[in-house]
Amino acid sequence: MPPTPTAAIETTRRVIRCYVYARISQDRTGAHLGTDRQIDDCRALADRLSTPEVLFEIVQVFEDNDLSAYSGKPRKDYIEMFTGLEDGDASVVLAWHTDRLHRSPVELEDYISLSERRSVLTHTVQAGLIDLSTPHGRMTARILGAVARQESEHKGARIARKRKQKAQAGEFGGGIRPFGWGVPTGEKRKKIDKKTGEEIEVDVLDMNKGRPDEIEALAYGTNLVLSGGSVNAWTTWMAEKGILSSQGNTLKRTDARLLLLRPRNAGLAVYQGEEIGEGTWEAAVNVAQFRGVTAHLTNPSRITHRGNKPKWLGSRIYQCGVGECTETVKCGRAGNSSKPSYRCVTGHGGTRLAEKVDNYVTDLILERLSRKDAVDLLLPGPQDLDVAQLQLQSDEITKRLGDMAIMFGSGKMTMAQFTEASDVARAQLDNITAKLAKASKKDPLVSMVGAPDVRQAWKDLELDHKRAILRSLLTVKILPVGRGRNSGNVFRTEAIQIDWVR
Repeated sequence: MPPTPTAAIETTRRVIRCYVYARISQDRTGAHLGTDRQIDDCRALADRLSTPEVLFEIVQVFEDNDLSAYSGKPRKDYIEMFTGLEDGDASVVLAWHTDRLHRSPVELEDYISLSERRSVLTHTVQAGLIDLSTPHGRMTARILGAVARQESEHKGARIARKRKQKAQAGEFGGGIRPFGWGVPTGEKRKKIDKKTGEEIEVDVLDMNKGRPDEIEALAYGTNLVLSGGSVNAWTTWMAEKGILSSQGNTLKRTDARLLLLRPRNAGLAVYQGEEIGEGTWEAAVNVAQFRGVTAHLTNPSRITHRGNKPKWLGSRIYQCGVGECTETVKCGRAGNSSKPSYRCVTGHGGTRLAEKVDNYVTDLILERLSRKDAVDLLLPGPQDLDVAQLQLQSDEITKRLGDMAIMFGSGKMTMAQFTEASDVARAQLDNITAKLAKASKKDPLVSMVGAPDVRQAWKDLELDHKRAILRSLLTVKILPVGRGRNSGNVFRTEAIQIDWVR
């Protein structure tokens, strides 16, 4: 039976293999709605281009979702499409508009070169056919690309201005909830759960209002460090209190340190890393406290111990009194004793029961702090120190050091000039850092002096705070005792040398 005229036409229909490419810069819901619409329009375009003689057949769809072409970040599907075109798998690209394909002149030129080599045609829903094999087509593509890039740059400038305005107004700039702030307003908003892809409702948060437990934690951590405590001690305190990060994770030391260094804690607004004024949110600490903790934690000369956290009052603080030794003692189990004992870090000399030594030193401290004249022990506060001006001077000197390094690297300064200038600048910086640290350093004795029950106040302190009081109030030297089997278990007050610092 002879074929019908229609069937004859189908058997001779030429098939043109097509790729579809779709992209959107930002997908706020994660639902791919923007790219889905582009793909639908491209399928409709393929139908319109097809004729009884020619079929534009879509063989593969490439989709880069929530990814900007202007950013310069690699686009996985675009790269895969480019490779397929180079291999001759398709000869036509269908896109909603040329700006979906490129916003980078370099990328566009690579695509033009590919199109010339492999005879690739580009059809768009909005701009029609872009024939890159002709001078006119290439000119059109370059003009459209230039317009698209200008739009991207203009959009970027608008977004940057908006963010700066929000920062200047003290408003929250968006992103992850900052630890310390974000109280539910009672309203809800919808979002897509990235793990499940389902639409969920979440609380609308007021970023100007502080969360009491987190604000208290920031204030406690700042005061602890200013009183001589450590970031490690604050991290442990938060873990014991069950206080987690704003994302629900256990806070690590590095994260905790960064929390204490945020200008936001003092109500200061920041834009592109620079302070630009006061914010509108509730501050956790005052500016002087923030400057002080920043000066302390960023001081290059500060020695931090990353080893095991001390568990005893005098570990690495009490001094060894054997001969001319200048080392401190540490606590461990030594000799035949099953109880923790202090011994010089060098290992020489005998041991001393840690509990007895600590109890003796503690009694001395509490007896002194219980006297009526204990208030005389407090250190005088700083006078007439402008912490904001000091911080500004510190930033200027740091920038000057960076500029000098650039000048030396480019040959505009000799080694002798660089060394002399940088030594002067570093000396100035050290002086300012010392003033900043002193400006808001809190005397560790403050919480003890005048307490109704000094012994109970001592019990309520973290070990780190107790050790800070010990360092600031007295020095303890453990002298050797007579030799003998039980010499380490015999406690003699005359073998504990006490020198009061205040």
